[in-house]
Amino acid sequence: MSPALILICVAIYTLVLFGITFLTSKNADNKSFFIGNRSSRWYVVAYGMIGASLSGVTFMSVPGDVSKGAFSYFQMVLGYLLGYFVIAMVLLPLYYRLNLTSIYSYLKERLGIYSYKTGAFFFILSRVIGASFRLFIVVNVLQIFVFDAWGVPFAVTTSIFIILIIAYTLKGGVKTIVWTDSLQTTFMLLSLVLSVFLICRQMNFGFGDMITAVKDSPYSKMVVSDWQLKTFFPKHFFGGMFIAIAMTGLDQEMMQKNISCKNIGEAKKNVLTFSFILVLVNFIFLCLGALLYIYTTAKNIPLPVRTTDDLFPTIALQHLGTLSALCFIIGLISAAYPSADGALTALTASFCIDFLNFEGDEGQKTRDEGNTSSHVSRPPSLSEERKTQLRKIVHIAFAIVLLIVIVIFRLVNNEAVIRQLFRVANYTYGPLLGLFFFGILTKRNVMDKFVPVICLLAPVICYLLDANSKELFNGYLFGNELLIANGLLTFAGLFAITKKS
Repeated sequence: MSPALILICVAIYTLVLFGITFLTSKNADNKSFFIGNRSSRWYVVAYGMIGASLSGVTFMSVPGDVSKGAFSYFQMVLGYLLGYFVIAMVLLPLYYRLNLTSIYSYLKERLGIYSYKTGAFFFILSRVIGASFRLFIVVNVLQIFVFDAWGVPFAVTTSIFIILIIAYTLKGGVKTIVWTDSLQTTFMLLSLVLSVFLICRQMNFGFGDMITAVKDSPYSKMVVSDWQLKTFFPKHFFGGMFIAIAMTGLDQEMMQKNISCKNIGEAKKNVLTFSFILVLVNFIFLCLGALLYIYTTAKNIPLPVRTTDDLFPTIALQHLGTLSALCFIIGLISAAYPSADGALTALTASFCIDFLNFEGDEGQKTRDEGNTSSHVSRPPSLSEERKTQLRKIVHIAFAIVLLIVIVIFRLVNNEAVIRQLFRVANYTYGPLLGLFFFGILTKRNVMDKFVPVICLLAPVICYLLDANSKELFNGYLFGNELLIANGLLTFAGLFAITKKS
């Protein structure tokens, strides 16, 4: 497939996105940007969240990583189900009861101003890194297969994507993203199904032949029983549960879409429906990975030597014909935009509300006036015009930050992004787990000014434990349960600095 044709696909898809933006951002205000005026339809949110959760990481890293971990990743996906149940039954009722715009406002009311700012800081850190990882993997493919041929630098390619994302999210925010995510989910799933179909056609596989080939391949092993491995079933399952809680339930990007639903009943239906569909889609991605390796073996195609992330694009763009290439590019672009548009909107919302003291909604104003735990006075209200001006400045500033991090990551990346992403999440989301669950599960107050120290120490201790786990624990290797350990260390640290009510 020629670079020019790929670029045309990108351009057409982008124009469609801008058409949706035009229709959905009419009469949008700050409340539309932050919470979509609480008028989003739950089934639209649930469907769109599939694309936002999968992103380019799942689209490329999960199929490629099958050669290393087989289907062991699915152990973690099953753990997601339990995590999403906790989100629906515990966290969402809390957010709706308090009428939150930023979910980290809960920490201010429950624990204090330092806890609140610490929670918001760890979200911003987590989301900047996570969104950069996700967008990097997509832009990098386009760079290799399109822009390198034209001599365009990687930084310029990334800048173009980010400018486009700024353009269609700057006004509408969540109100727009709910609908653009749905479009992107549609094209991503269509690309996934067509890719499986085209590989099977080349291999002369019927549906039953495909199931048999995947099942009999060495890639289909799912359950890992060796307790010393990072992919040991309990590690992956419970790690997946807490990853879902942390990276969805305690993440402003994902929750801002949920709290944009009309009421708690619709928000619950959204999360529970989305969770089961997500499990099915992840399983299909793993099957695609097995089929890709079966196909390369049968056709004697050399495997990519740089990283397993390159497997899917190499096969789709160079070996399966024009239709496959078109499907892949459309799916890839569909994965690219949700990687950054929701993140950029959520980062803007969190910084404006949590650090610039935007009110967000009348519920926030009421809570602040009645708040006695943080012992801070309410800042003067900003005019709507000033809020809009500041919000746009923050939006563009975070876009620049994402650009810088993506460029840096390209310089240091040397393994599958899926592994990098969850490794970083273990460190940055742990303090959020500890803070929220301490607030929910206990009635104790804390010496608030010491909370930032506790939340910084917990990831440092986890890093030392992870680096020395073989020597300390008789060959034991931490997997995603490191996130649980991080949360428990934060919880214990907060317990140690409690004070009398």
